[in-house]
Amino acid sequence: MNNAPKFVYVTLIATTPEKLWAALTDPKFTVQFWGGTSIESDWKVGSRIVFRWGGKVVHNDVILKSEPPRLLSYSFHPLHMEELLAEPASRVTFEIEEFTGKSKRQGPVVKLTVTHDEFPADSKIFPMISTGWPDILSSLKTLLETGAAIEFEW
Repeated sequence: MNNAPKFVYVTLIATTPEKLWAALTDPKFTVQFWGGTSIESDWKVGSRIVFRWGGKVVHNDVILKSEPPRLLSYSFHPLHMEELLAEPASRVTFEIEEFTGKSKRQGPVVKLTVTHDEFPADSKIFPMISTGWPDILSSLKTLLETGAAIEFEW
């Protein structure tokens, strides 16, 4: 039996797959819902994905899969926390599906499934992402549905 932890988060968002993809891949959006972090890449498989926060590069990861506007996966290895440098990179995957129903007022709805896996069994980052992802994804949902992200103090 595999004892490696795995994080899965599913939410419905009143938006289109294209708008959700743009929010996940455009630094003008990511800086709004990801606590001031701009995420930059050309979004091609094998390319670098760089997270910048407070003027510093805090991630320098790799795009593993990219199928706009349906699937995005990349490695995840924080560089700004000394205690996490020795831990191997994990993997984040965003799956975007059109929701079969439509809301009465908001129009189209998408189902976003975020899976963060490939952690070692004794991962130090797993407890951190388990509390961080709900904040980030709630802020993303709020931004897309209202035009203003939730601003958390991290």
